[in-house]
Amino acid sequence: MARDGTDTQVVERPAVVRDEHLLYLDDLRESGDTNMYGATPYIEEEFGLSPSDARQVLSYWMKTFSERHPK
Repeated sequence: MARDGTDTQVVERPAVVRDEHLLYLDDLRESGDTNMYGATPYIEEEFGLSPSDARQVLSYWMKTFSERHPK
């Protein structure tokens, strides 16, 4: 962590993650349809991903949310 309190760790983007996945998850979060910790089945159904791939997408989305949506 940097002196200013920000996290400086770089998160490597898994090959399975597409921009459309991240936009979908942003929209899902805004909709309030589910707690985002329970979003894996939504990703599986929407994009036809395996549970493992869907978890990778969700994990990346969570780890990079603040970076993609600065205050």
